[in-house]
Amino acid sequence: MTERFEASLVDYLSRQRWYAGKGATSTLEQVERFPWLSAGEEPRVRVELVTVSGDDGRRLVYQVPLAYYETEQPELEHALVGLFEAEDDRQLLAYDALHDRLAIGALVRGFVGGEDRPEPRSGGLCHRTTGAVELQSDSPSVLLTAEQSNTSLILGDDLLLKVFRKVEPGHNPDIEVHAALSQVGSDAVAPLRGWIETDPEVTRHGYDLAMLQDYLRSGTDGWEYARASVRDLLAEGDLHADEVGGDFAAESERLGATVAHLHRDLTEVLPTAHWGEHELVQLVTRLRQRLAEAVGQLPALSDQAAALGTAYDEVAAIRNPVVVQRVHGDLHLGQTLRTVDGWRIIDFEGEPAKPLAERTALDSPLRDVAGMLRSFDYAAQSVVVPEVADHQQAHRMSEWTERNRAAFTTGYVSAAGHSAESAAIAALLNAYEIDKAVYEAVYEKHNRPSWLPIPMAAIARLAAVGRS
Repeated sequence: MTERFEASLVDYLSRQRWYAGKGATSTLEQVERFPWLSAGEEPRVRVELVTVSGDDGRRLVYQVPLAYYETEQPELEHALVGLFEAEDDRQLLAYDALHDRLAIGALVRGFVGGEDRPEPRSGGLCHRTTGAVELQSDSPSVLLTAEQSNTSLILGDDLLLKVFRKVEPGHNPDIEVHAALSQVGSDAVAPLRGWIETDPEVTRHGYDLAMLQDYLRSGTDGWEYARASVRDLLAEGDLHADEVGGDFAAESERLGATVAHLHRDLTEVLPTAHWGEHELVQLVTRLRQRLAEAVGQLPALSDQAAALGTAYDEVAAIRNPVVVQRVHGDLHLGQTLRTVDGWRIIDFEGEPAKPLAERTALDSPLRDVAGMLRSFDYAAQSVVVPEVADHQQAHRMSEWTERNRAAFTTGYVSAAGHSAESAAIAALLNAYEIDKAVYEAVYEKHNRPSWLPIPMAAIARLAAVGRS
């Protein structure tokens, strides 16, 4: 591989939405090239794992399937990675394979035939299925543009292929959780149909590369659905949130019930445990550490740090055991879909910035509840951000937020079958909501500064509670 192609590859990565090293200097450390998936035919396709290091010393591995052509492909110009010099000195043009219909066919060929396919291994990959898959290698594919951390493709009419971009050794939690929930027939998720993993005979590290599941064609993005309700409210200047045609509270209550059912299903197929005083003190230590790191990146948080820490200390004072289990870990409205027969939850990878061990660790389901409560605030405030909202808009967005937070909580508590009134639950929920808001503030500073006032306003409110 020439230095010119290395530079082109790093440049291509740095321009992708799923690349975590934006704004930092990136150094290419290694490229692990798998055997050809389509040797002898054009395009020549293979999976490549690219290891990149950043200013912070972290080494991240990205999956970049590439399609190689001898001639320029004008329709793929947007996906051009660079000019590659092959071992036989030929000059090949390398394109991101997930933008190329022919290359995608080579990547999914191992699924064709389901359980009856003769050989699940090819190109250094193993294609696993949960049963027969209705798919052809030449099935039409559509690249979805909304994905941020990964790349998703609609295959044919009924399947969705989610290709993981940042990969780590071990079982991907999105596959693990979907496989477990599919065992109990959970209706909170789309059924898993299969996945792609690396062949252990080819690479010493085992990576999960992609997952195949039913495509929820009727699904409406929960984030946009909620924001449409907020816009309806703001358009009706003399009506309250419960009076407009786009009132979202009934949907919020149904969504709360779905999340409770999801948590119940997870306890049936994945481990559970209890946290005692020692584990709760460890939790508070982690929360305080993340807060300190956030203050280092966002000094404006320092004025609130003491009050937020006081709220964390209330968790350390809990004396009754706290039930913990596998949770979603990064739950918000953007991880939900409203289908014709109810809500579905998607994307169980957890917060992308956290290491795999932390994303798969047992936690209180209240972390997911806190993420959803924060998301209602975000949905409302993002329509007209706090700095530019007038007094009436701010009041109406706050009214929408509180109405839907309450409706979601009602739905969750009713379906979960327990009370939300205990001091322990209140302390945990408050701490998780603070932790989420702090995470949001750091994220917005680096990625979307115009939205930074949204989490900062929430932090000020939560800190005021801590001072009272």
